[in-house]
Amino acid sequence: MAQALRVDPYKTVFVGKRKEAVARLKVERGQGRVMINGMPVELIGNWVVREKILVPLRLAEEVWRTHNFYINVQGGGIMGQADACAIAIARAIVAIDPDLKPVIERYDYHLLSGDPRRTEPKKPNRRSARRFKQKSYR
Repeated sequence: MAQALRVDPYKTVFVGKRKEAVARLKVERGQGRVMINGMPVELIGNWVVREKILVPLRLAEEVWRTHNFYINVQGGGIMGQADACAIAIARAIVAIDPDLKPVIERYDYHLLSGDPRRTEPKKPNRRSARRFKQKSYR
C-alpha cells in the first residue's frame, strides 16, 4: 500500500473556493491570530460571516491557539468569501494535524471537499435563469 505524501503546512498555500470566491491561506506558528486581507477576523462586522469563518478553528482549538492564519480572499460575495475562508482553514488544519480530519468531516464534509454548486446561467429573452415573462391569457 502506498504511503500518503506528507505536506509541510508551513511552506504550502492552502486554497479554498466557493462559487466565485477564492481564498489563499498561509500558516505559521504563532499565538492564534487570524488575518483576512490584512484585517483581524474580530473586526468583521457581520457575526454570521465571522462565525462561519471560525467554524473549523472552533473544532480544533489546540491548533488555533498555536498557529497564525493569514488569508487573502477575493471575488464573489460576502458569504461565498466566508465559505472559501472556512474551506482553506479546514484544509490547513488537516495538514497540520491529520487526526482532526474525521472531526471536521463529521461536522461538515464540504469543508474539506468543497461545494460543487454554481449559479445557473441566465437564458436569452428571460430576466433570470428560470423566470419567464408572465402571460395574462390562457
